[in-house]
Amino acid sequence: MNNRTFYSVLLFLFAGIIIANAQDPSRFKEQVDELLNREYNFSSNKKRVVFAGSSSIRMWKDVQEYYPDYNIVNNGFGGSHFSDLLYYYDQLILKPKPEILFIYEGDNDIAGDKKPGKIKRQAKELYKKIRQDLPSTEIIFISPKPSIARENLKKEYEKLNKRLKKYCARNENLEFADVWFPMLDENGNVFQDLFIDDGLHMNKKGYDLWAKVISHYLE
Repeated sequence: MNNRTFYSVLLFLFAGIIIANAQDPSRFKEQVDELLNREYNFSSNKKRVVFAGSSSIRMWKDVQEYYPDYNIVNNGFGGSHFSDLLYYYDQLILKPKPEILFIYEGDNDIAGDKKPGKIKRQAKELYKKIRQDLPSTEIIFISPKPSIARENLKKEYEKLNKRLKKYCARNENLEFADVWFPMLDENGNVFQDLFIDDGLHMNKKGYDLWAKVISHYLE
């Protein structure tokens, strides 16, 4: 084996390790442990609402302040996919036993080059698990959002949102909170002032917009 071939094989193996690690749910163990160790001072007369999903949930630090009439659990873990939420299902969804559950996944799935069809199948798997274990829980899928950083993937996001919306419409106690269109201007371009400097994560104005959409499912 000459040097060029050797280094090509080495590079291929290294790339494979990176890809494998990127899909390894144990990479979130530290974040999940942190979530499980949080202490909440809840009121016994308020419904428990869990927000689960990726960094757009994790970074919504003041979500409880938006919904003071509910006991809010923020179980967001940054960078996660639907497959990761399935892996940590017992800890992040089943354990807190939400009466209302908001799920935000799919954003990183699309960015990770997963196809909308595969993502929808994992969303269905998650829904079926919840429905079996928590039959009275209201479930709301929050649509993957548009962003400046992932503008090049817009068509794939639109395909996924269309599929998720149709699926939600066909199933019991399952809603689709559409934050996609409210984040676009009249020309279909994402509002630039909803994001922090990375163009992916939202600022307060972005979360204010989300809160208006989500509040409809808490009335």
